[in-house]
Amino acid sequence: MARSPLTLAASVTSALPRVGVVGVAALTEGQAGRFDAAVADLDDGRRVVIRVAANDEADAELTAEVRALRALTPGVRALLPFRAPDVLGETGLAGARATVVDHLPGYRVDPAHVPEGPGVATSLGAALAAVHSLPVSVVRAEGLPARTPAQVRDDARRIVARAEATGHLPATLSERWGRIIASDALWRFESAVVLDGATASSFFFEDVDDAPQVTGLLEWHGLSVGDPATDLQWLASAPAAADDVYAAYLDAGDRAPDAFVRERGRFYAELEFAKWLIHGHEAGNDEVVADAVDLLTALASGVTSDDLLPPADLDVDDAIALLDRVPERPSTAAVDTSMHTDAYDPEELSMWLRETSDDGDTAAADGHTESPHVDESSDDEPSDDDSSSIGAAATDEESASEWHPDDVSTAPVALPGLEVDDAQADTARASDAALKRWLAD
Repeated sequence: MARSPLTLAASVTSALPRVGVVGVAALTEGQAGRFDAAVADLDDGRRVVIRVAANDEADAELTAEVRALRALTPGVRALLPFRAPDVLGETGLAGARATVVDHLPGYRVDPAHVPEGPGVATSLGAALAAVHSLPVSVVRAEGLPARTPAQVRDDARRIVARAEATGHLPATLSERWGRIIASDALWRFESAVVLDGATASSFFFEDVDDAPQVTGLLEWHGLSVGDPATDLQWLASAPAAADDVYAAYLDAGDRAPDAFVRERGRFYAELEFAKWLIHGHEAGNDEVVADAVDLLTALASGVTSDDLLPPADLDVDDAIALLDRVPERPSTAAVDTSMHTDAYDPEELSMWLRETSDDGDTAAADGHTESPHVDESSDDEPSDDDSSSIGAAATDEESASEWHPDDVSTAPVALPGLEVDDAQADTARASDAALKRWLAD
């Protein structure tokens, strides 16, 4: 039974002693059935939000969100161009836990309604880039989840295997996803701080100088270290704005370009259909299974001509051509961080599927470059390979300090595009002879 706003407001005085509630209203979060929520006005002028999970799954999400928000120290928050809620207090409410956070003003935009061009799309891209640029120590210091590219890949492999085990996954999708997981090039990326599935509706907007700008982020329960593509998978349901969001994301970021981040994002969007199937199968809900099968069948027919795999073999000319297709990013100023320490919406899935059927290339990447694989297994201590590299560098420095005149060559060097005439050659030979006579003396 849903809790009334008055019941939720009464819990505020327990979570925040010595405050009074002067107004309360129901709060709709777009997650009906998962949370009971209300907004309350306090006698000290503050406006707060009270949330109580409606089931165990939602309670685990709320717990993860509180933990993530407490990991955002003032120094970390200063690195973000928008606000994150502050956890003000917690209390028990009829066997459940009520959490009170400060209210973030603004409005939200559904992914399917994000318009192209400057404004919502470009502000979203910059906001996501800011999150992905946070130091990974923010997450690891709090013991929050951290996954390497290999672990992310294994997780995707397990999802496909579980979907196949239901006996309802179309063979074409099984083969398609198997090829994607088997492509080494697709999984060479640098792990980063991610929200692990944030969408456009996770952000709050306000109009600043008549232009929408991201001013807050509500959903933090997925804060972790992982694949940045998980926060871009929603672009598959925003075909009109996808290119503008991605371009702004590149412009605002300070990380090395990720050649196939959009392809992986599209792959994760497709896996949402598999998760819906797994959810229905494991819950024994035939209606959900039937719905998932219909979605997967339509998806299988809609992606037959859309291959997410990178080229198998690239020669030098092909690589240069692909580099030219990656949007340029302006140089960014260095940031000092030395002191900074499964629920699914079938309606949203159906909407994305309709967009895919209309245009199979809505989530295709603008270009590809090959980015190096970075192992996130250790950030604090050098590996054995790193130690050997340091030792090699020290040896080179010692060798460089032991200079000997015999090592000096005054012979003319033929640089590309330059020719040495006879006069220059004679001069060089004379200098060489003079140097040898000086050494002999």
